[in-house]
Amino acid sequence: MTAVAASSAELLVVSAARLMAGRNLVFIGTGLPMLAAALAKRTCAPELVCVFEFGGIGSPLDKLPLGVGEARTFDRAWAAEGLSGIMETAQRGLVGDGFLGGAQVDPYGNLNTTVIGPHDRPKVRLPGSGGGNDVGSLCWRTIILMRHEKKRFVEKVDFVTTPGYLTGPGARERAGLPPGTGPWRLLTDLALFDFPEKTRRARLIALQPGVTAAAVAAETGFRYDSLSDVGRLPEPTETELELLRDVIDPERAFL
Repeated sequence: MTAVAASSAELLVVSAARLMAGRNLVFIGTGLPMLAAALAKRTCAPELVCVFEFGGIGSPLDKLPLGVGEARTFDRAWAAEGLSGIMETAQRGLVGDGFLGGAQVDPYGNLNTTVIGPHDRPKVRLPGSGGGNDVGSLCWRTIILMRHEKKRFVEKVDFVTTPGYLTGPGARERAGLPPGTGPWRLLTDLALFDFPEKTRRARLIALQPGVTAAAVAAETGFRYDSLSDVGRLPEPTETELELLRDVIDPERAFL
C-alpha cells in the first residue's frame, strides 16, 4: 500500500485522468489538467492527443509543462500551430474534450474566470477567459475540474466567461453555439456530476472515496439532483500515486 494517503488534489487528478480513457484529441489547460493528461498517457490513454491553446499538438508530456504556452508543450509534438489555428481546429469539430476550471460554477455549468462581484466595480478581478470561452463553446464535451467549495458553487455566476448550458435546455443552441456541445461532467475533489438532457442542471452521480453526500451538500451553494443510487469513484491505485508523486510532478509544482 502507498504510505501516504491521497490528497484532495491527487483524488481530483486521478479521477480526471480516468475520464480521458480512449483515443481522443483533448484541450488541456494549465495545472491539474496537465497532471491528469500526463497520468492518462502513462496509464489508461496512451494514444491521447493533447492540444494546447498556444499551438502544441501531440506532445508526449514526458516533462510536465508549467503553462499552456511553455516550450514543453511543443516538445516532440506532432504539430506547432498558432492560437488561431488551434481554435479553428476546435471550430471544425476535431477536438473532442476540453478540460476547464473556474472561480465560480453554477448548476448549468457556466463558468466565471473574469470578476467576483459587479463587472464595473468588482471585489476581485480574475485572469479572464484566455481560451476558456472558445474551449467551452466549440469542443464537443467540456469536463469541468473544480475544488469543491460553497463560495465557488453558486446559483448564478457573477459573470459568464465560458458558457455551459446557460439558462437550461436549448439555451446554447438559441445563442448560436454548435448543437451537441456543452458540459459533460463536473468533477471535484468531493464528487462527480453530470448534466442530464432533460434539465441540463448538475446531477450528483458519484462520490469521491471517503466523502459523504452530506459533505457535498454542505459545500454546494445551489440545488442539484442526485441519482437514486449514487456511485463511488474508485480509490487511486498505488501505481497512479507513485507516477504522480515521483515521475510526473516530483517538484510539487501543482500538487
